[in-house]
Amino acid sequence: MEAQPKRTYNMPAEATIEVIGGKWKMLILCHLSYSSKRTSELKKAMPGITQKMLTQQLRELEDDGIIIRTVYNQVPPKVVYELSEIGETLKAVLDQLCEWGEKFIQGQFHRGKN
Repeated sequence: MEAQPKRTYNMPAEATIEVIGGKWKMLILCHLSYSSKRTSELKKAMPGITQKMLTQQLRELEDDGIIIRTVYNQVPPKVVYELSEIGETLKAVLDQLCEWGEKFIQGQFHRGKN
């Protein structure tokens, strides 16, 4: 496998958004922050995601070293996803985003102009 060229960013937030941005990656990471999950468990927890999109997002997270995919040699094959060591470092960030979202949902922020 060829080494990928080092990506460059104008600011650190770009790197974060590239790795965990988008609708589904954040949700996948939130689910995996509680425990490891099989593909079918993730799909059930996110009914709006297609199988194709779930597979693509899981591959991208794995390629970036955020999650670990473990395949168990059994019939039928069992595949389990969990946060990697790097992925574990995102837990605090994910918790803060969830707390912010909860406050937003509850209307705790003034939405008008200052």
